[in-house]
Amino acid sequence: MTQLCMHAYVSGRVQGVYFRQSTAEQAERLDLNGWVRNLHDGRVEALFEGEESAVRELAAWLEQGPSDAEVTALELHDQSLQGIAGFIVRR
Repeated sequence: MTQLCMHAYVSGRVQGVYFRQSTAEQAERLDLNGWVRNLHDGRVEALFEGEESAVRELAAWLEQGPSDAEVTALELHDQSLQGIAGFIVRR
């Protein structure tokens, strides 16, 4: 199984619309590890790793986010594996 790690920045109406919690729920459903947090500039940042197909599935989900979100841009970067255990919502 190929493992992959991605770092994402999501822009648009992505704060105050349950984006972080929904991302965590998706990541847990996909058995991914990492974190998600709000940034001061209004974007959401996430780092997630695990099985390649699951990482790509979460990356695709981030293009839309939860139903109340309006994603205008998604920036994705491959990262080296971080060895993170679990998935958390950072404050």
